[in-house]
Amino acid sequence: MAKEVSIQQLQAENEALRNELSKLKDELIRLLGRNLDLSERLEEDVELRRRTEVAKELLDGNITRQRNADLQDDGQLMALLELRVEQEQPYKRADFNSTELAQLLGVSRERLIRLFRHQTIHRSPDAYIDNLRTLYALRLLREHSNYTIAVVAEEAGFANVRTLQRRIQDAIGMTPVEYRLMLTRDE
Repeated sequence: MAKEVSIQQLQAENEALRNELSKLKDELIRLLGRNLDLSERLEEDVELRRRTEVAKELLDGNITRQRNADLQDDGQLMALLELRVEQEQPYKRADFNSTELAQLLGVSRERLIRLFRHQTIHRSPDAYIDNLRTLYALRLLREHSNYTIAVVAEEAGFANVRTLQRRIQDAIGMTPVEYRLMLTRDE
């Protein structure tokens, strides 16, 4: 009889520990989502300040856009690139690539590759384009819960859903569906 009671006690304790573990997992997911959101906001704030400084430099220096000429200054070219990409958002097209990015800036593809090698954390112009698409897809997942994953992939410029899933998984460690579930738990 004492053996049955202790087995029942152990089973009850195990069940309580499982429930506690489940609650802790949910809390961890909620905190991860909150941390990700705060991190994105901080990154956006820093990026906005940097862009403001670049815009002031562009205005103060009366820099004119140059088509079909390689700008000598990497900083100016990078500012021009960010301005054009932000205004036109060409990365939303699945067929947009580094060659078209170079054309958008009026520079050669080789000059664009050198720019990325010297001025950015991205390994290549294609990695930069993928990053823009991934960030936009994350925003769509957050802001448009009614969009299917296929619609998000198409709107963000991914050729297919599988590519979107891989990029999101690599960026935040979860699938688009898991990311959405995490967002809805916090609401």
